[in-house]
Amino acid sequence: MSAVDRDRLAALLERERATFAERNPESARLYAEASHLFGRVPMTWMNKNAAGFPLYVDRARGNRVWDVDGHEYVDFALGDTGAMAGHSPQPTVDAVTHRMAGLGGLTTMLPTADAEWVGAELTRRFGLARWSFSLTATDANRWAIRLVRALTGRPRILVNAYCYHGSVDESLIVVGPDGEGMSRPGNVGAPVDVTETSRVAEFNDLAGLERQLAHGDVAAVLMEPALTNIGIVLPEEGYLAGVRELCTRTGTLLIIDETHTFSAGPGGATALWGLEPDVLVIGKAIGGGVPCGAYGLSEELAARAEGRTDLDLVDMGGVGGTLAGNPVSVAAMRATLEDVLTDEAFTHMVATATAFTGGVQAVIDRHALPWSVSQLGARTEYRFASPAPRNGSESAAAQDDDLEDYLHVFLANRGILLTPFHNMALMSPVTTAADVERHHEVFAEALTTLLATLEENP
Repeated sequence: MSAVDRDRLAALLERERATFAERNPESARLYAEASHLFGRVPMTWMNKNAAGFPLYVDRARGNRVWDVDGHEYVDFALGDTGAMAGHSPQPTVDAVTHRMAGLGGLTTMLPTADAEWVGAELTRRFGLARWSFSLTATDANRWAIRLVRALTGRPRILVNAYCYHGSVDESLIVVGPDGEGMSRPGNVGAPVDVTETSRVAEFNDLAGLERQLAHGDVAAVLMEPALTNIGIVLPEEGYLAGVRELCTRTGTLLIIDETHTFSAGPGGATALWGLEPDVLVIGKAIGGGVPCGAYGLSEELAARAEGRTDLDLVDMGGVGGTLAGNPVSVAAMRATLEDVLTDEAFTHMVATATAFTGGVQAVIDRHALPWSVSQLGARTEYRFASPAPRNGSESAAAQDDDLEDYLHVFLANRGILLTPFHNMALMSPVTTAADVERHHEVFAEALTTLLATLEENP
């Protein structure tokens, strides 16, 4: 099959959206009445949904979500990694409750003993020697960027096209038609032209990276070890080693952002693939859903920074924030890392994701679709392209909004949630084989419904 019948797709999408509206009158009412919220939602990205209005959550536990209309969902979105530990994991809830109600002190601007435990555990998992905390990985990236600029005296940051580093201004750049950088579509209100602060190379393109680093003005390469927010784009053999070699040769620091790629294993892709970053950033999942982030420095870079008596590394603008490293978030990180996202839990999560990946591939093969599915540990995702895209621009070009929306709303109407921004499914420690099989049943039904006419009349 070479193409989807667009008229049939449009009709089915309209039908599924109508079904969604009928099923969810209370969510529709709450959305319509939310006149005091910008965009009618607490955060404008919540308007990224397939059905015209978002579901309103009533409660969530484990890998289950219940909406205000009483429907239960198997949740493969899991807060786009923020709830990779599952919703409200009991050890995290117990630790936070003890801190808040038992010990007291939600925000104190004073350290707790938990912080050193978390730092030591992050060192065990990722290998970086010194750690500092924030409330989001975006904040951690911002401080890491300031720090590498200060230490190198170089002004620019290099990223990959269609990377994911939160809302960091420097990361909103893509490769343009001429092979050079241009502002990423949707980069609203940039403080300066992003080409003044950043350089860009395609993922898996060592020649392009070398060409950009040759300018000698890049303080650090900030990258995900696999692209995640434009579909999963995996590194080709030798690519990540080549990035490290080019950074070392050109005196450029390497920042690895594991915020999403933590799904690769207990120590993320850094441990799994033996990477050697100078700085590592992580957030979301390590707090079990409580806002947190962290950045780690290699022993060498930490010593280099501490040896710079000319730099104010205590009270300089852009450091952390008043709530960073607060007792509640640190307690949540300790409980989540110690008792929830354990080495054993990852073994189960990766096995479940492998079953998910195999089942999706089987459905794709059954219909001879020109699609692909990629897996990164506990995370798996399909794209409307085959072979799988090898960089962010190729993956962006494979985007099909109507097709994606149809699949998402079809699944939601039958109790399955995927990440609203793309076709990503994430496994938690409590996701089961039965949950995976249920997804496959509905996914297969969605495609059979969509492709019936074409397959009956090839």
